[in-house]
Amino acid sequence: MVDNDDDDVRDISDKTSVMPSDTFKLRLAEAGQAPPAMVLLVGPASSVGRQWPIEDPDIIIGRSPNAKVFVDDKSVSKFHSKLVLSGGDVSLIDLESTNKTFVNGKMLTPLQPVKLHNNDQIKTGNIIFKFLERGSIETVASAQAFDRALTDALTEIANRGALEAKAPEFFKRASLLGFPLSLLIFDIDKFKVVNDTYGHPAGDYILKEVSKVVKTKLIRGNDFFARAGGEEFCLLLAGSELKQAEEVAERIRATIEAQSFVFEGTKIPITISIGVAGYHPTDENWSQIYERADKALYHSKNSGRNCVSVAE
Repeated sequence: MVDNDDDDVRDISDKTSVMPSDTFKLRLAEAGQAPPAMVLLVGPASSVGRQWPIEDPDIIIGRSPNAKVFVDDKSVSKFHSKLVLSGGDVSLIDLESTNKTFVNGKMLTPLQPVKLHNNDQIKTGNIIFKFLERGSIETVASAQAFDRALTDALTEIANRGALEAKAPEFFKRASLLGFPLSLLIFDIDKFKVVNDTYGHPAGDYILKEVSKVVKTKLIRGNDFFARAGGEEFCLLLAGSELKQAEEVAERIRATIEAQSFVFEGTKIPITISIGVAGYHPTDENWSQIYERADKALYHSKNSGRNCVSVAE
């Protein structure tokens, strides 16, 4: 029997018929620990399949960056509706939203709680979610499928798609709430020479090890680290002013330079070049921050590499 990605979106009985017994037992065990959750079915393409566990007593769904279930869509009110967890049950309350809240096609009366049941479909504006009850095996399956889609297979960190989904959320919070936000872009110096000299398996090893060092030793839990493509990486620093971001960049640069990278008995010297940029109040979207950081990166590369440059 074969277990493939398509199985993740089928119903439970289908999974039972195709899933190897060990895998199925593992998912059942995981599902037993899974809280109730909301899964986005229809909405921004980069967020379809995203899952929000329901573990707090009150969870706001809305367009406000402060909303726990944040969806950046104009059809959704800033504080559209609220999930209430009580005694193991989950209820939904419409917060007098402009475009109303619907459960299985039925419009909710504002401010009146309605108990949710497994697989209920919830419509807020043009956005559609599905509710999964506590212990649902689909909670585990859908979370794994979404994680795979947004994870770089080689380095096991976030990929470009994940970056493009997460960065606008960081930017929204910075622009509306006044939180500092900085971006580091770095790439591995003369990476083509590494591949040509030591072979592509060595290049893959370097990509994985650089990612591992940064992820495990050099960033905080609320930062976002992704492989943007090839040998280029991005690090979003939430709550960090430009000066602090520069210090982080220098620490990363120095750590990589000092790190011993040994592949099949051969030590490979590795350095990186970094560009740093911060949020400006005049910025209209996150790509403007990216463009400044990218220009700063090229300044580092043109200045001899293995250095940090900061955009004004």
